[in-house]
Amino acid sequence: MDAFDLSAYAYDLPDELIARYPAPQRDASRLMLLQAAGLGHHRFADLPDLLPPGALLVLNDARVVRARVFCQKPSGGRVELFYVGPVGDGTVRCLVRASRRPHPGTTLTTLRGGLPVELVADEGGGRFRVRVPGGDAGVFDFLEAAGEIPLPPYLRRDSEELDAERYQTVYAANPGAVAAPTAGLHFTPALLAHLHARGFQTAELTLHVGPGTFRPVETDDVRQHTMEGERYELPEATVAAIEAAKAAGRPVVAVGTTTVRVLESVARAHGRLVAGQGVAEGFILPGHRFQVVEHLVTNFHLPGSTLLLLVSALAGRERILAAYREAVAQRYHFYSYGDAMLLRGPFAS
Repeated sequence: MDAFDLSAYAYDLPDELIARYPAPQRDASRLMLLQAAGLGHHRFADLPDLLPPGALLVLNDARVVRARVFCQKPSGGRVELFYVGPVGDGTVRCLVRASRRPHPGTTLTTLRGGLPVELVADEGGGRFRVRVPGGDAGVFDFLEAAGEIPLPPYLRRDSEELDAERYQTVYAANPGAVAAPTAGLHFTPALLAHLHARGFQTAELTLHVGPGTFRPVETDDVRQHTMEGERYELPEATVAAIEAAKAAGRPVVAVGTTTVRVLESVARAHGRLVAGQGVAEGFILPGHRFQVVEHLVTNFHLPGSTLLLLVSALAGRERILAAYREAVAQRYHFYSYGDAMLLRGPFAS
């Protein structure tokens, strides 16, 4: 089957295996170990025993903001705003959903907090430039006061109080993401301390996951899909840690596909890792030559998604789909609040 045919990335998933709530304890979730030689079944708390010796784990420390804001028009109609990111002129960009499209110049009132919001300009495609109290510099305070945690649509439920904590990693530090880097949701402070005690190192970067992460691939040829860019920051200290690990022959383990996207996008653009801020463009398809990442901690991803294509690029489509079939047979839980995989390379190309 053609590796670029969207239908090649389909699999059957019973609805009851979609985890709509997190496990009672973060590191009690299940962990599938996938290697070239086969696979095994573990708990996430076993991770220190399963990682390649001396590994450096690179974490995405993005913090999810309360990006979904429900508002009311002066007429009483309801409007939903979904924060996308700053524009740079004192306004922010939001996706807007309403039964009747609002007009620029309309002032809305948030249902939570009663705060004013002005729709400044219609940019098309459901996007508006919006002025919120405090401008772009105060947007996170505004979202905290007026917004809700933006759970992925496939969970098919409204956010609850528990999500304010559990839909964040324990190391989340830099606000701006509208979706969690979900592979990191399994880590606990105790597990991180245990990893450090065992000699593993960690380093951080930031990728602010945008709403494009929920956008399905709708082209039959996956190469024709356009993925939105996402803002990242790659610190000097993280670049230095990765270069030192590589020089010493120690493996680099990406925690999450978001981490892979930053490292591989930067390496592809510059031929090497370069510290700084930017926008990660494009997405990783089978045939990609990985320059930085050889191992990956990740969750189980939606059929036909850009994330399933990424893990297939690393480990091989047939190997990944066989592992997913085994996960279904063993009743693993899938998606953001589901169980995890450790892809331990190298994998044959």
